[in-house]
Amino acid sequence: MIPILTTMSTVMCPHGGMAQLVTTNTEALIDGAPALLQTDVHPILGCPFTPVAYSPCVSIRWVTAATQTSVRNVPVLLQSSVGLCLNAAQAPQGTAIVVQVQQQAKGT
Repeated sequence: MIPILTTMSTVMCPHGGMAQLVTTNTEALIDGAPALLQTDVHPILGCPFTPVAYSPCVSIRWVTAATQTSVRNVPVLLQSSVGLCLNAAQAPQGTAIVVQVQQQAKGT
């Protein structure tokens, strides 16, 4: 079973910025923390990305999620989900890096 991402997981942009994992889900909990949904948008803080001009990642938009697990018909995010890190102009800056998740779901 692939772990589900929750508000207690750790997700970063490829440049080291930290995602603030907030969700609209108030129903499905994993070890007491709300499961993240594919429709959630997560702000990123502290991205230092500067290719030519300062253009830090400011949010993550998730493009893949669970195919069999959902909350109110919205797929939950998994450790294997793919998220695009976007700058303020909504241009992709790379993919999100899932650093930590809960090891197992004990109930929802």
